[in-house]
Amino acid sequence: MADPAQALWSELESLETPSLSALFEGQDRLARYCSELEIPGGPIRFDWSKTHLTPAVEDVLGRIAGAMDLDGKRDALFAGEAINNTEGRAAQHSAERGIGAPTAVVEAEALHARMKGLVEAIHEGLLGEVKSLIHIGIGGSALGPALAIDALARDEAKVAIHVVSNIDGCALEAAMKQCDPATTMVAVASKTFTTTETMTNANSALDWLRQGGVSDPYGRVVALTASPDKAVEWGVDETRVLPFSETVGGRYSLWSSIGFPVALALGWDAFAEFLDGAAAIDTHFIEAPYDANVVVRAAFADLYYTQAKGRQTRAVFAYDERLALLPDYLQQLEMESNGKRVTAQGEPLTRPSAPITWGGVGTDAQHAVFQLLHQGTHLIPVDFLAVKVPGHDLDPLHHQILLSNCFAQGAALMAGKASDDGARAYPGNRPSATILCDDLTPGTLGALIAFHEHRTFVSAMLLGINPFDQFGVELGKAIAKQIDAGGGEGFDPSTEALLAAAGIGA
Repeated sequence: MADPAQALWSELESLETPSLSALFEGQDRLARYCSELEIPGGPIRFDWSKTHLTPAVEDVLGRIAGAMDLDGKRDALFAGEAINNTEGRAAQHSAERGIGAPTAVVEAEALHARMKGLVEAIHEGLLGEVKSLIHIGIGGSALGPALAIDALARDEAKVAIHVVSNIDGCALEAAMKQCDPATTMVAVASKTFTTTETMTNANSALDWLRQGGVSDPYGRVVALTASPDKAVEWGVDETRVLPFSETVGGRYSLWSSIGFPVALALGWDAFAEFLDGAAAIDTHFIEAPYDANVVVRAAFADLYYTQAKGRQTRAVFAYDERLALLPDYLQQLEMESNGKRVTAQGEPLTRPSAPITWGGVGTDAQHAVFQLLHQGTHLIPVDFLAVKVPGHDLDPLHHQILLSNCFAQGAALMAGKASDDGARAYPGNRPSATILCDDLTPGTLGALIAFHEHRTFVSAMLLGINPFDQFGVELGKAIAKQIDAGGGEGFDPSTEALLAAAGIGA
């Protein structure tokens, strides 16, 4: 099947690209490409003016969106249709925040009520004294909770949360050393309740509870899963099982019971605000026209650089220590969703798929990787994220310097600086976008995450791929299980030698 937008992609590639400085000669540039959205928890400013978006670029991408039926696919997403066609499922994460098919919304509300009851019971001491929770998961079951807790619960957590994902025992051991078995609960987060890394860590956590004198270690476990029967079979009391829907994918699951540790740390009202912030973006994505839609605008810029300009990476720098884990979270969201080589119909993709997402924290990154961004031969689009209100009570000078550096980097990437000395010359005309929150609250963090979810979705729909499956992670896991089961034979000589050197399978 031919790409219905192939001619339009060629048209996009043929467009002239004025310099960023030339684009700002138009008086309405900031008004067109900078928007502020009112979000529960505080407004967020989305500034895409220092990118090479133009009305001509948007026109072509808008026609590509029409050819690929973006509106219809967006409607199908929120209507709960089986948009995840390779697995025959809907993708109903938005229903967890109250936007979606009515039956899915009602189901999500019921499951949230169940989670709220357990959270409040723990806070009220009905399950004994609980000072700590070790949250065990991997991928989306760990990255989302880790991000939200690090961002929002550094100083005032009602329960101390320790997120463990790595099968390397050093990670679990480090968490256990910070906890007392007598006052610790364990959350096991796994959609299937069969994930090797998660269940291995869970069994070790049970052993730790036993060795610490807990007579009923299973009674200290909460299961967060779409397979409640398997959790009960494993040993979790059914009253401590918090299910979520099969139609909620792992990297989109923070809004479901996977968010239990977030609610436990912050309290239910804060978790509800987190959901409301995401819902505000859902509503904006559904209702705003393309030329005023911050989600569509961001995806259009992403597609312009990857498809028309051949840029293979996109960098994300959070100028706020509380958002240090955001680049890691976005790596999985974007590259697991859109890192595909076939279309949703299984045909070879004829265009680049997702760029490589990478990044770090400002100002640390300025002294590590910004040399390449400013003067390297790679032109890399950059996103900056910052927050007006600091997350500390130290001298305001700290935050002033932080924000000054953030805004200066975007200005320098765009303007550059000429010099007769090539080593001191900056070419400029390098794009960046900036997201500025008034404050980092549960609502604004929820909005930021939902914004990136839908940004990823729009890119996928214009490329004709399915962003909701992830078969690419399965092959290596299957081979690892084969090795663990003693069937590790017939590999290439290098792998055989590595197994022998490590004493595996001997």
